[in-house]
Amino acid sequence: MPTATFTERLCSQLKHLLCTLAANIDVNDLGQQGPIASMLPWSPDELAHQVQLCSQRDDPRALDEVISRHYDALEYYSPMHTARGQLLCNLGAILYIRFERRGNSLDLDKGIGLQREALVLYPVGHPDRSKSLNNLANGLSTRFSHRGNDQDLDDAIVLHREALVLLPVGQPDRSKSLNNLANGLSTRFSHRGNDQDLDEAMSFTGKRWLCSRSSTVHPLLAPRAMTKTWMRLSCFRGKRWLCSRVGHPDRSSSLSNLANGLSTRFSHRGNDQDLDEAIILQREALALRPVCHPDRSSSLNGLANGLSTRFKHRGNAQDLNESLENLRCALTLLTRHDPRQSNIHVSLSSIYMLFHQSGLHLTGQDSLHAAMDHLKAAANLVSGSLLFRLQASLRWVHNAVQHAHDTELEAYSTSMHLLDTYMSATASVSSRHNAMKDFPSSLAVDAASCALRRGDVCHAVELLEQGRTLIWNQMARFRTPLDNLQDRGDHAQALMKNFRDLSSLLDKPPANHSERTSRVDVEAEATRYRRRVEDWNAAVEEIRKVEGFAHFLLPPLFSDLQDAARDGPIIILIGSKSSCDAIIIPHGQPPTSIQLPTNFKKLLKLVIAIQQNIDKEAGPKGTQPGLIKALREIWDDVVRPVVENLDKFARRPSRIWWCPTSFFNFLPLHAAGEYKRGGKSLSQLYVSSYTPSLTALIRARRSSDGSSSFAAIGQNHPPGHLHPLDAVEPELELVQSLLPRPPTVFFTKVTSDESTKSRVLHALQDHHWLHFACHGTQNLAEPFKSAFLMRDQPLSLLDITQTNLSRHEFAFLSACETAVGDVRTPDEAIHLAAGLQFSGVKSVIGTLWSVDDSTVRRLVEAFYKNFCGNGKMDSRRAARALHRAVQTLASDKDVPLDQRIVFMHIGI
Repeated sequence: MPTATFTERLCSQLKHLLCTLAANIDVNDLGQQGPIASMLPWSPDELAHQVQLCSQRDDPRALDEVISRHYDALEYYSPMHTARGQLLCNLGAILYIRFERRGNSLDLDKGIGLQREALVLYPVGHPDRSKSLNNLANGLSTRFSHRGNDQDLDDAIVLHREALVLLPVGQPDRSKSLNNLANGLSTRFSHRGNDQDLDEAMSFTGKRWLCSRSSTVHPLLAPRAMTKTWMRLSCFRGKRWLCSRVGHPDRSSSLSNLANGLSTRFSHRGNDQDLDEAIILQREALALRPVCHPDRSSSLNGLANGLSTRFKHRGNAQDLNESLENLRCALTLLTRHDPRQSNIHVSLSSIYMLFHQSGLHLTGQDSLHAAMDHLKAAANLVSGSLLFRLQASLRWVHNAVQHAHDTELEAYSTSMHLLDTYMSATASVSSRHNAMKDFPSSLAVDAASCALRRGDVCHAVELLEQGRTLIWNQMARFRTPLDNLQDRGDHAQALMKNFRDLSSLLDKPPANHSERTSRVDVEAEATRYRRRVEDWNAAVEEIRKVEGFAHFLLPPLFSDLQDAARDGPIIILIGSKSSCDAIIIPHGQPPTSIQLPTNFKKLLKLVIAIQQNIDKEAGPKGTQPGLIKALREIWDDVVRPVVENLDKFARRPSRIWWCPTSFFNFLPLHAAGEYKRGGKSLSQLYVSSYTPSLTALIRARRSSDGSSSFAAIGQNHPPGHLHPLDAVEPELELVQSLLPRPPTVFFTKVTSDESTKSRVLHALQDHHWLHFACHGTQNLAEPFKSAFLMRDQPLSLLDITQTNLSRHEFAFLSACETAVGDVRTPDEAIHLAAGLQFSGVKSVIGTLWSVDDSTVRRLVEAFYKNFCGNGKMDSRRAARALHRAVQTLASDKDVPLDQRIVFMHIGI
């Protein structure tokens, strides 16, 4: 349920709490504080009075002053003073108000922290515990609406329930507590759709009515007020004053909250009576909030939303016109930095869209253009909730695409920027990945497709790079080298140190909290992280002021990205629901786009066909007909149209790089061909490599220190596996026999008996050339838990990302499923092979599915013979060495087709 009356509730609570504070502090108490008391500029009575004034009017200076005075008071009074709990509650509540007026999330976090501290001072049995519980719960509810963390909402409901238990029937604050709990349950219903939450919310609102002493019945309900049906479904309508008598300061809040509940139930069950009564209640609430009232704009917004809903339901133009006027008025009542503007802008966009869709005329105004302008304003309002801004931008994208509006590309770019910013506020990479599931996974791909439709190929590439692999890119930012700042003077060096220090703090993995860790400690750490992110962003802005660094860590331009193609063309495959396209990026020439003869639905079917046929036994002729059919389709619909355009960019058999998006990520593009006598195949024409992004490939080409330390790591029998991998130890011996001898290469073997997680992590850090021979697992539910299985515990992808591999040259992953991503977030490329490359390994060989022991031995032998044939190792030769090794297996009929094509190369 919308928190339109949040400020009003706080005002009422502050009045009560601060009056209690003023009444409870005796002059003698102040005297006991010694000389400190004389330093207080305001008496407790004056402090309480000023808080009330600030809560009732929007005076930024006065609000800041009162907050400062409260901090002073907390320092002056000893931790054991009786006033401390009240001061903590009040300060937390005032910080809530400042957050609501200015949108600084740190105020909200601090307020919640103070309320938690206050609650500790109000143990079970304390008369003010219920108020403290409600204060904390209200803050958590607000933060849920700001960030969307389910835990905050669930915690708020639990706290409201506890508060309600402490307030027996007849207690003056029981109706407020019932209302708060009803609001929380209604919000959770809107979020999750559980009917039980809505019914319980309505029953609590009904109980609130039963608390009343008034006998004035709402005129619309009197005729059926005594029926059982009404008592079961509609008792919450009840009395017109809705628990708060005429003249009570909470009456408008009660009216508004009940109206919101009725509106929610109408949207779920479609009862016209609910909607009509919601509008009546909103009008009455508005009448109680004159122009000077801090919640008048929220009330106007609530009434406008009810009227627009009724217009959609019945088509009465008067409702729509009145709704528009109310929202225009609401917007004028808010100051320039008020975060509540976001809600008004989104509501206005909905109204203008209704005008556009219904064909109703607006004098002198383009309703469609106005709708887009208001969504743009909501998305760009810096003081607004980041989550709400992101949601507004996605609505902007949806409407702009639907109506082919000229702001379509701008909407996409804004959404991707906000999604990146929203995710960066979360410390854990796993939580970032989970957060991504709540938003469209195809955002960047659809943006690029839009740019292609408009003929802007370069911008399409830029949008893809901006909006894909967000998690990896965020991690890479904290590891950005700044050596070029060294020679720019003392100020530049200080900026560099500050950036490195903050980056180091942010790059550290968050603490693993046990179930016993208090929520206070968890939230304090999260707040510290968000504050560091803000400091880091400020440091980046300062670096951009240095000459030559204006574009530092901004989304890369095409002119920069094209450098990724300096060793061979890159083919980006775009799989969007609107079209499937390829972009060929050569070095030093304009890019070329090709519309592929396939579509998103066929692409998805092709991926399913590959997965269903890779494990099937060979047919009577020793072939895998289902797999061959799928590889032919990849050739016809994807690879052949690209190859036909490659001749002018790359000589055969030179190298090419595939950069797939969407479900193209799950296709063995390197294995495409006609699979008939004399037929063509990609492997005959070019040497294929892959890259998750252009930036990753550019990063991989940075110079290294030329280290030649090689570690071969094996584990043949990890916990939980009944059958050992008999080929592991012989494979390690084979690798050692094929490598150059010292001093060309210094070899270390980590056997199955030695390969604990800790030992392997040390080997990773100390050796820049790696070979893994072990079980690999891809965790589809939590891809950062994908792992190499070691003797004692798994070496996870998350463990690898937290290891500095920036000087590493090469890794051969002789394990199953090391290059398989998550189908729900395919453009994040979250798998072991990509993780090693993003962490710094220049060249990686991984697997698309399970591998057979006998195949691995043959391929490993052929690979290293090609890789080290001249007595040296070069990570840039890995792709050709793999290409030749696979060709040697092509004539071996004992090796199934799926095993010949299972390996793929990522990187330089």
